[in-house]
Amino acid sequence: MNKLVENERVMMILIPVVSAILGLIAGAVIMLLGGYDPMLGYQSLFDGMFGTPKAIGETIRAMTPLALAGIAVAFAYKTGLFNIGVEGQLLVGWLASVWVGYAFDLPAVIHIPLAVLVAAAAGAVWAFIPGFLKAKFHVHEVIVSIMMNYIALYTTSSLIRTYLYAGNEKSYDIKESASLASSFLAQLTDNSRLHYGILITIAAAIVMWFILNKTAKGFELRAVGFNQHASQYAGMNVGRNIVLSMAISGAFAGLAGAMEGLGTFQYMGTFTAFTGTGFDGIAVALLGANSAIGILLASFFFGGLQTAAPQMNFMTGVPSELIQIVIALIIFFVASSYLIRWVLGRAGKGGAK
Repeated sequence: MNKLVENERVMMILIPVVSAILGLIAGAVIMLLGGYDPMLGYQSLFDGMFGTPKAIGETIRAMTPLALAGIAVAFAYKTGLFNIGVEGQLLVGWLASVWVGYAFDLPAVIHIPLAVLVAAAAGAVWAFIPGFLKAKFHVHEVIVSIMMNYIALYTTSSLIRTYLYAGNEKSYDIKESASLASSFLAQLTDNSRLHYGILITIAAAIVMWFILNKTAKGFELRAVGFNQHASQYAGMNVGRNIVLSMAISGAFAGLAGAMEGLGTFQYMGTFTAFTGTGFDGIAVALLGANSAIGILLASFFFGGLQTAAPQMNFMTGVPSELIQIVIALIIFFVASSYLIRWVLGRAGKGGAK
């Protein structure tokens, strides 16, 4: 039994690693077919990710909202739900954080936590709606949360234009007392936009792990995800746990929005299209095997790919859109985990002989 558990843990590590390698190899093949040099392309890509202190800072900055979006997706998934509404929850959290950051004059020690908590609360309320409809009327959360994404997109833009519009398709800037920007981290990374939000992201990953693995309520949430009927027979309130799970997931997504509003941009734009961060969170959660540490590593990898793609295009002429193809291929290989398991299993048996 212990050997089976150990083998499963090894597979959880190997499958994302092998998937990432296969995705990069497939990307190299596409570069060759397009007439580009894959060695030169990937060299410039990895230089853009890790080659300078500024590149590392921008990679970590980009991973911050991605990791929180991944945590939001993974938390819901661990409890048997698919929260595809992370994008919308991120947007309302972003707007809430910017509003608190602009509207109040408070000391930083109060202003920053208040803005962050209000963003989490906004995301939780937005996710509460599909959770409630799922629990009360058995409406599938995927359908409702997809529609809620569009409502969030156009509602936030309308609210900014009506109450917070500063011109140039953006809101007013937040006050300095609400900012997560760090002159120390910027100086350390050669004037990158790295901010203190990374500390909140790491704390959120720890909170996710602790709730799901070290608390009685986390056990209930996971039990409901495994089998609602058995959980109800055991005396658990299935409906309440579904709503709670979606609300917690939405809170993490709201925090992802706060990282953009209080950290990277210090304002919010009047978006006409989705940011994509919430949807990328699905890819991050998949590659990270829905585990806290895996999500942090996957978001660092994806954040680096996204920030370095323009440099790869500038240095070698390889279209930056290729990175989206590589990410899609990585997710394809993660989704094909059964085949990878079979190949690795056969290779393990061959080695044992």
